[in-house]
Amino acid sequence: MPIHIPDFVEVGDVISHDVTRQPTIRSIGSDDILAWLMDGDAAICWQTMRDLQGAPAKRWQAERRRTLEEGWGARLLALQAPDGSWGGGIYAPKWTSTTYTLLMLCAIGIPGDYAPAQRGAALMLDALLGPRRDDAFMRKLAECDRCIVGMNLQIATCFGIDDARIDAIVENLLAEAMPDGAWNCRRHRKPYPHHSSFHTTFNVLEGLRDWLEATPKHPLRDDVLAAETNALELLLEHHLFKSDKTGEVIHPKFAVLSWPHRWHYDAFRGLCYFARANAPRDPRLQDAIDLLISRRRGDGTWPVEYTYSGKEFFRVEKSGGPSRWNTLRALRVLRWWGGS
Repeated sequence: MPIHIPDFVEVGDVISHDVTRQPTIRSIGSDDILAWLMDGDAAICWQTMRDLQGAPAKRWQAERRRTLEEGWGARLLALQAPDGSWGGGIYAPKWTSTTYTLLMLCAIGIPGDYAPAQRGAALMLDALLGPRRDDAFMRKLAECDRCIVGMNLQIATCFGIDDARIDAIVENLLAEAMPDGAWNCRRHRKPYPHHSSFHTTFNVLEGLRDWLEATPKHPLRDDVLAAETNALELLLEHHLFKSDKTGEVIHPKFAVLSWPHRWHYDAFRGLCYFARANAPRDPRLQDAIDLLISRRRGDGTWPVEYTYSGKEFFRVEKSGGPSRWNTLRALRVLRWWGGS
C-alpha cells in the first residue's frame, strides 16, 4: 500500500502541562502500559521489546527491521531525494534537513546497515566536513560548532561510517573540552564563554556514547570514558537543571518534557543519558527524578509538553496527550533508577 506523505507542517513553540485527562490505563509498569506501547509505531515496539520486556535479540531485531517498511521510519525514508539528501539541505532547513532527518532515524532505530540511510550519512559528513581526512577536513572540523560535530559523530556511527575522519572527530572533541569538563560551541567566539553549554554537551556526549558502544576496543576508549565522566559530573553539580549557586531552575525549558528535543537540552534528556550509560545512581539526580515522576499523567503515561518551532515533514505525536515516546523513555529511566 502506498505511504501517504502529507505536506510540510509548520510547528510553533507549543507548551502543555495537561495532566487532567481521565485515566485510560491502570498503572505504571502494568501489562496495559506495555500493551499500549506495543500498539504503537514499530520504533516504539522494538525498543519496548528490548528495553522493557527483555525479549530475545532475534525477536526485537526482526521488529526493528519493520521500521524500514512502515510507520515513522518508512515515511521519512520515502522522502529521501535522489541525491541522498532530505529537505533540500544538509543542516538547514530545520527540522527537515538531511542532518535532522538522520538524527530522527537514529532515534527511531532503523537498522544501521540500510544502504539509503548510509548514503545520506556519507553525504552529510562529506558536505559538512569533507570526504577525507586532509588539511581541508581538519580546518572545517576546527571551525565547526561542537554541537554539529557531535551530531556528525552520532550519525556517522549509527550508519557505519568508520574511517580516519571518525578518529579525527573523537580526538577533536576530547581536545575541545572546556576547563569545567564539558563543551560549548561558542568556545572560540568572542565574548569567550567561561562555562560549558548543556545543549552542546549533550550533542557531543550522545555522539561519543554511540561511538563508545560501536568501538569497544579502540585506543581512545579510556580517554572518552574519562571525558564522559567529567561532563556528567558537571551536570550533577547542577542537579541536571539547577544553578549551582542559587538552586533555581536555569531555564524553564530545562524542566519540560520535549520530544523530539532536536539540539536542545532538558533534564529529561539528561536522565535518559545517565540511564543509557548505566551511570551510578547519584543522589544529586533525585531532583530530576522527582520532576519526571511529577509529570506522569493519571493514566500512568507521560506527555510531550514542549514542541520546538520549525518545519516538520509530519508530527510524530501531539503535545499534551499521552506520548508513547516519552512514556518509553521515562520507563527506561525509572527501571535504571530502581536498579532493575
